[in-house]
Amino acid sequence: MAHVFIPPMLQELTAGTAQVQIEGRTVRDVLNRLEERFPGIKERLLQAGDIRPDVAIAVDGEVAFDITERVEANSEIHFIPPISGG
Repeated sequence: MAHVFIPPMLQELTAGTAQVQIEGRTVRDVLNRLEERFPGIKERLLQAGDIRPDVAIAVDGEVAFDITERVEANSEIHFIPPISGG
């Protein structure tokens, strides 16, 4: 199962859970299973079925450019939120 790391900005949807293991062959599969477990999370990560422009999804240290990216059984997936500042 892939190791999915949930950033603090999404932990309100996961009851504070910071890491979960999820099965899936693609980023889409993982997101669908996350949505089943934590309703509302996909809405925060996707826009019109694609990765939101203000969020990055990294699979094994490489940025995933679409949700069809492959995920291996032992992959690490990170959601990188937008950085604000001035």
